[in-house]
Amino acid sequence: MATKIKSVFYCQSCGYESSKWMGQCPGCKEWNTFVEEVIKPSVTGKSSKGSAARGVGAGDSINKPMKLSEITLNEEDRYDTHIGELNRVLGGGLVKGSLTLVGGDPGIGKSTLLLQTARLLSADNRKVLYISGEESLQQIKLRANRIGDFTDNMELLCETDLGTIEETIRRHAPEVVIIDSIQTMFNENVSSAPGSVSQVRESTGVLMRIGKQLGISIFIVGHVTKEGTVAGPRVLEHMVDTVLYFEGDRHASYRILRAVKNRFGSTNEIGVFEMRSEGLVEVENPSEFMLEGKPENASGSVVTCSVEGTRPILIEIQALVSHTNFNFPRRQANGTDYNKVNLLMAVMEKRVGLELSSYDCYINLAGGMKLIEPALDLSMCMAIVSSFRNRPIPDDVIAFGEVGLSGEVRSVNMPDVRISEAQRLGFKTCIVPKAVADKYKKSFKGIELIGVSSVQEAVAMIK
Repeated sequence: MATKIKSVFYCQSCGYESSKWMGQCPGCKEWNTFVEEVIKPSVTGKSSKGSAARGVGAGDSINKPMKLSEITLNEEDRYDTHIGELNRVLGGGLVKGSLTLVGGDPGIGKSTLLLQTARLLSADNRKVLYISGEESLQQIKLRANRIGDFTDNMELLCETDLGTIEETIRRHAPEVVIIDSIQTMFNENVSSAPGSVSQVRESTGVLMRIGKQLGISIFIVGHVTKEGTVAGPRVLEHMVDTVLYFEGDRHASYRILRAVKNRFGSTNEIGVFEMRSEGLVEVENPSEFMLEGKPENASGSVVTCSVEGTRPILIEIQALVSHTNFNFPRRQANGTDYNKVNLLMAVMEKRVGLELSSYDCYINLAGGMKLIEPALDLSMCMAIVSSFRNRPIPDDVIAFGEVGLSGEVRSVNMPDVRISEAQRLGFKTCIVPKAVADKYKKSFKGIELIGVSSVQEAVAMIK
């Protein structure tokens, strides 16, 4: 009896499944994201049963319920990648049996970072298998020659058939596997084309099962869309243990590795790298790196401190305010929230009395960083007023604090860490919320803490 072919529509944004096409997805409310995929059901169902049988037979002890007190942890459950910035983002190292998704724009450095990681892990007597579905062995060899020497503990495989990949992993039993990329993998049990919603989801499910059963740490490279999200269903991010995003301009030298999901550590940690001819190099002091080239005695320039995870980073905020001849002034923000800029300008018009409604305003976070932390509010207000009045702020002054709709300046988290970082880099004056100044004024010597309770007090210092 012939099997019946069934068509199913999947949302490319969130993976929502429907029997018919819809203009708007009920799950994520995105428009025109449904694609049709043909599903040919298995006649005997042997493949799915076989997979389940292998899963049970592989480890009956894993499926046996255990008490929490019976579970033991040891240091060997994490691998040292020997890349400090990567260890920081992963939460202290690579967890054994974890599934990590690495996303980013094309050419940003995903494959380079993972190839460097494979080199260092293999040099540490870890057995690594690098599987590529996009490059040939010769292309990987050319890239590897620029990075350095590799040991025989690393093996390469150019393959897209997931069945062959699973058989190779079980036969060679590596400790770390790198899949580059998940959009090129093909599962023969799914009839749709590689890169489709079904293929990406099912392939990730197979890799997750292999990693958990055999205790293999797996890296998955994922392409991103023009909106900056991983191509394929959002359910892919829910399946993996850790999601890492590479940020930054591919034409610039710096790279930011950010953890947006991490079951084994903080979700806000970042790692800073610099792209060189020999590969990615760690930036151990990102504050100095971000402040390089800061202009002296320039209006509209203020240094602030942001905390990403546990790391304080000093960054320069630049503002340019100029009169416009059009009815609607233009507002633009690079690296921060556009709506936040409009809100702060409205606060200064209402509370400070500045006539900004007929002025264009451009905000830029130097270095290409992307931050939306509330602690940047006070420094953005001071940068806007500095450019508006054409009055420079001294180069040894730093400011941070949250600004409310009433013009009040509120405290932020980890103020002592921010002040310590500013003092370490030679700043002499720190404009902070009044509550922070009262609390830490006696704790810090060599740096003056000026407390302000409202944005009016902060703006009054710019004369």
